[in-house]
Amino acid sequence: MINYRERHYTGRVGWLRAAVLGANDGIVSTASLVIGVAAASAVRGDVLVAGVAGLVAGAMSMAAGEYVSVSSQADTEQADLARERKELDDDEVFEQEELAAIYVDRGLDPALAKQVAEQLMAHDALTAHARDELGISETLSARPIQAAFASAGSFVVGAALPLIVVFLSPESILVPAVSVTSLIFLALLGVVAARTGGSPIIKATVRVTFWGALAMGLTALVGALFGTVV
Repeated sequence: MINYRERHYTGRVGWLRAAVLGANDGIVSTASLVIGVAAASAVRGDVLVAGVAGLVAGAMSMAAGEYVSVSSQADTEQADLARERKELDDDEVFEQEELAAIYVDRGLDPALAKQVAEQLMAHDALTAHARDELGISETLSARPIQAAFASAGSFVVGAALPLIVVFLSPESILVPAVSVTSLIFLALLGVVAARTGGSPIIKATVRVTFWGALAMGLTALVGALFGTVV
């Protein structure tokens, strides 16, 4: 018997998106924050306090944001499934014709499409309509808890990296040290995310480092201007 359960990259979409977003946000926001504070001529202790506060606040914000947004998606999916379940109870014949029409649009012969629709609905009508009419599948369905934990956990890891650099680097070179190492961290994140998701490595790496460098550069400018004025 052939094993059709192959491993595909789409199975990682749910947690990978949240994890990459969290880690990227952790590195960029924390590095930008400590660079801005350091550029305002703050001492190491103040920079660390600001960075740790940003880590805690950012992790909670990421977890809450992911949970709320993905929960909204899950609520919408459940509402669509409830509506589809009712439609199947009210008029199963029409729903079968509707499913067959979908397969015809995808290229099947009408007679074969009808046969496929009959067999799939006999096996699991709701799952067939959820997948082919609504685009809802087990692989891509919303998982709020998974997204919240993946995002918050990866944010903490990402945010911890520039804070470690702040703690270990001489105070006189905090800004360049955090800037350079954070860009390296972002590049590595781009490589890991690309390999995990099966996307082009160079494209992902350039994308993530460019926006990180832009964010850190603008924050350093604001910090320097603020420090000069005050």
